[in-house]
Amino acid sequence: MSGAAAPLHTLSVGTAGPRVAFLHGLFGQGRNWQQIAKALSGPDGTAARCTLVDLPDHGRSPWSREFSLEAYAAAVAETLRATAPGERWVVVGHSLGGKTAMALALHHPDLVERLVVVDIAPKSYGSLERFEGYIREMQSLPLAELTSRADAEARFSEPDPGVKAFLLQNLRRHGDSWRWQANLDLVAADADTGTRSRIAGWPLAPGDVPAYEGPVLWIAGAESGYVKPEDSEAMRALFPRVRQLTVKGASHWVHTDAPEVVTEALRRFVAPVAEGAR
Repeated sequence: MSGAAAPLHTLSVGTAGPRVAFLHGLFGQGRNWQQIAKALSGPDGTAARCTLVDLPDHGRSPWSREFSLEAYAAAVAETLRATAPGERWVVVGHSLGGKTAMALALHHPDLVERLVVVDIAPKSYGSLERFEGYIREMQSLPLAELTSRADAEARFSEPDPGVKAFLLQNLRRHGDSWRWQANLDLVAADADTGTRSRIAGWPLAPGDVPAYEGPVLWIAGAESGYVKPEDSEAMRALFPRVRQLTVKGASHWVHTDAPEVVTEALRRFVAPVAEGAR
């Protein structure tokens, strides 16, 4: 297997209740879900036990030699089994994390009690075109010349402050030097393959694996464009118990644009698991 070795780096929020795992998107980290995880776990931490996962090649998790969605799913599966042996999880994934979550449910259905897919579909998007500008900006930052994080922020040309902060969370200082915590070289090499991108792709077609029969919540941003009406057929073929929620005014980063809406949707989706455990 070409993927990174497990266990992956995780952050825990909450002390009791159903197990909920959160998987972030490209260039993200598990802690991007921390606000929603805290809200979902409740003020006393007993409504849900949330595990925020750094995917391979991201955050503090190991790097891969080459990208493989199945390897990502296998690494997440091993990490969740090590975290709570014998337990089943509600798995929430956004974008690349959503693809990983879908692959996890299809390849390891015994591990997934319920599935939440956020603003991504089970299809190939062709290339990483939407991220190529970000990749170039990150590659062009002169790491050897940086004197401080403020210096990095000043030199980084991204005009959107939210996107700039999101990307620069991957920048880490080690002594007098700086490096990207995400595996930027791997992502850049994949982007260079154009329409053959593995990261933007989807390796499974209906019939390749048995459909996942558990409940699925499919959350989409109305202003995103990542999920289109014609994607429903492929989604239902692999996940026949899917229910879609489109969040008005939300972009691809639905959980950032509408955290209250996403939190309430997750709370209702997780509730039957909690009731079944009583």
